[in-house]
Amino acid sequence: MIEGLDFGILVVIFVSLIISITIHEAMHAFTGHWLGDDTAYHEGRITLNPLKHVDPFATILLPMITLALFHLPLLAAKPVPFNPNRVRFGEFGAALVGLAGPFTNLLLALATAGLINLFQASLSFSILNVLATFLIINIGLFVFNMIPIPPLDGSRLLYALAPESVQDFMASLERMGVVIIFAIILLVPAFGDWLGSINMSIVNFLIG
Repeated sequence: MIEGLDFGILVVIFVSLIISITIHEAMHAFTGHWLGDDTAYHEGRITLNPLKHVDPFATILLPMITLALFHLPLLAAKPVPFNPNRVRFGEFGAALVGLAGPFTNLLLALATAGLINLFQASLSFSILNVLATFLIINIGLFVFNMIPIPPLDGSRLLYALAPESVQDFMASLERMGVVIIFAIILLVPAFGDWLGSINMSIVNFLIG
């Protein structure tokens, strides 16, 4: 339902991304604090101020590049710091911190889909296009961040379930994980197409 990459839709995409990643990162920080780790709190990350969460390249430039290449905005925000040794419930607490971000995006997408389904007949095409863009971006953030490769959020769930040997291997990928993911996306176009297919399958399920 994103009709084109003209200036208007780029503005909608940009604003949707900023809102979505800001809430995503703030929920990471809030969940970590709720579970006993005050690292993000002391760095001022429990906030809806986007300037605290945005990385100029990974949050703004990168999604524009991947949108042009794959018709799917992929991005990363400034990571929310947390100490997994300080959260309650050990690895499962760390998994909750990790999952808080993408599942917040999923909830935002579900709420947006509900608005579209309830009021589609009475909303203008422009408003529907804005809502659909916000929906697609939040599903994209959910799908991308659930890839179980460190440091993406989905890896925290794998950490909680995997044996120690696998955890050690994942920890070795922590610094280079995002580079590996984007290298795969750029060098293996079918992977980006696969992510886009999953994204649109979920969107179509939610709003037909």
